[in-house]
Amino acid sequence: MASWLASGDEKLETGEVNLDETIVAIATPAGRGGIGVVRLAGPEARLIADPLLRLKHPLAPGKAVFGEFVEPASEALLSGNPVLAPAPNRMDEVVVTYFQKPHSYTMDDIVEISAHGSPVVLRHILELALDRGARLAEPGEFTMRAFLNGRIDLTQAEAVRDLIESQTVFQAKVAAQQLEGALSKRLKPTKQKLVELIALLEAGIDFAEDDVPVLPSEQILKHIAEVRAPLEQLAASFAYGRVVHKGMTLAIVGRPNVGKSSLFNRLVERERAIVTATPGTTRDLVSETVALGGIPVELVDTAGIRRALDEAERMGIDKSMQALADADMVLVVLDRSQPLGEEDRELLAQVSARLAIIVENKSDISNHQFSLPSSHVPQVRTSAMTGEGIAELRGEILRQVGGDSPPPGEMGFLTNVRHQALVRESMSALERAQLTVYQRVPHEMLLLDLYGALQALDQITGATTTDDILNLIFSSFCVGK
Repeated sequence: MASWLASGDEKLETGEVNLDETIVAIATPAGRGGIGVVRLAGPEARLIADPLLRLKHPLAPGKAVFGEFVEPASEALLSGNPVLAPAPNRMDEVVVTYFQKPHSYTMDDIVEISAHGSPVVLRHILELALDRGARLAEPGEFTMRAFLNGRIDLTQAEAVRDLIESQTVFQAKVAAQQLEGALSKRLKPTKQKLVELIALLEAGIDFAEDDVPVLPSEQILKHIAEVRAPLEQLAASFAYGRVVHKGMTLAIVGRPNVGKSSLFNRLVERERAIVTATPGTTRDLVSETVALGGIPVELVDTAGIRRALDEAERMGIDKSMQALADADMVLVVLDRSQPLGEEDRELLAQVSARLAIIVENKSDISNHQFSLPSSHVPQVRTSAMTGEGIAELRGEILRQVGGDSPPPGEMGFLTNVRHQALVRESMSALERAQLTVYQRVPHEMLLLDLYGALQALDQITGATTTDDILNLIFSSFCVGK
């Protein structure tokens, strides 16, 4: 009935992942710093670390102990008789923390050595640990062990990476919610309803001779609808969740001297782009990433679009058109102090089917002759000179991005392309199941579609995830995590 299930525990039994090895890595970023951490995890973590340390007090679970990192004499290591060897060399002062299994990040014994952040010292600790039998950890291997040991599910493991890569506080908060299991908790009641439906159908098939009633078609369709509805809501959250997770690119386009660079500087809140009264000042793309409502937005200031006067300007305009094509959203900047020009109309036509905002700039000196053709594209009046309308423009950008945003405080929305694809796959399987019911196909065939829907949801949390997918996910982590 559930032969396709391949849990992390079964992976351990088949020996595909060897958790008997002790792994080690530098857990802090490359470069010099005040503190650097070397992390050991595995059954021999303490055995490997002890000869490298001279501590004020014995290691105790969950406690930090001050001491020294020492270099064992080579004769002692070779002879196995430390009494005959000279005293070990003191290399650095350290703070050592011991986490006893299963009360650790990976549920193994973990020893973390916090030394001064000298790359030479950290690398030497690493090399000595390797000499004593530890293995260098692969990218993400500590988190993979936490997953395989059952401490976290796959959505939480992926949230660890998202938290590390966060660029804004809001991204960090979303990742922290996922790390607490928000998505898994949201999926749990949906999966439970699906499992209950499968159990009812299985019972009707397996115990038909015992007069176990077969579920009527109307009841089956009702159950499927109850499973499908929350999945549709979850799938709809991806448009907003993807932008929260990945950020977005916003291109500022328009003909020369409409105030694009001044508007860019207002949004960036500093003088990033050169601004002059001479049309065509911007010849190349200028970009800067800012946080709008917690979402990382890469603003791209472009060269003014017009008939080029020289080769350099032509190349700049070509880059502007490419930036317009590649951007997630476009700000079309118009000059309210002048009537619409041909270049303005061409730009408005290009973005009519795009996610865009029309910015009517220079509202402080606007001309009554300025008139826009009717358009469904939202419009905002601004003055880059005085700052008028800039707050409204930021708000409109967020409204356009978050059109399908979840209600405030909603937990567990989709931010991951893999998760979104699997939710869609589950919904497709449920659609096939509905069609099967309408066609009055035997329940054995209906169960295949229902199992397919359940398997797709299980792949989100990792209950049925293959080795290839696991390797792909964890290989994108940094070493030491």
